[in-house]
Amino acid sequence: MSVDVTNETQWNIDPKVFSDLGIWVLDQMRVSTQSDLTIMFVDPDPIAELHMRWMNLEGPTDVMSFPMDELRPGDGKTVMEGVLGDIVICPWVAAQQAAAAGHSTMSEMLLLTIHGILHLLGYDHTTPEQERQMFGLQRQLLLTFFALRQDANVQATLPEGTPDALAIYDASHGTGRDLNAKQ
Repeated sequence: MSVDVTNETQWNIDPKVFSDLGIWVLDQMRVSTQSDLTIMFVDPDPIAELHMRWMNLEGPTDVMSFPMDELRPGDGKTVMEGVLGDIVICPWVAAQQAAAAGHSTMSEMLLLTIHGILHLLGYDHTTPEQERQMFGLQRQLLLTFFALRQDANVQATLPEGTPDALAIYDASHGTGRDLNAKQ
């Protein structure tokens, strides 16, 4: 299984943790070890462009998923194989959401990674029942991953003095967005 992690931001992010998480979640969901997944970390401008292009929604968002082969979880007898797709995460939005939720940016980005993988596998949260199922599964996967990890304290950080790219985005686009509001 190939999980390619690319960081196009100034955030210090350990790609191995996200690669390990991707491999582990795909294994839990019975997706073949021959499947491929890409996880990209980007700044507010690129994800805002993707958000507008694909969802017709303005501004940066936390995570977007782009499925390729439309794989679904295996049924225990069959293991699905192919190119799962791409997940794009904005650490700046994740940091804002993490602060509002009272946990670390790293925990939020791990949760968003699982959330993105589940979307790639066909899960959605448009109805209350779908939301209960998807959010329950992502919480269970995240908590189990934390319980199994020896390096659960690894954090995503910014170099000292790095300007707030989300605030810069908001100022340059005149969004007037409440920076404490969840995306």
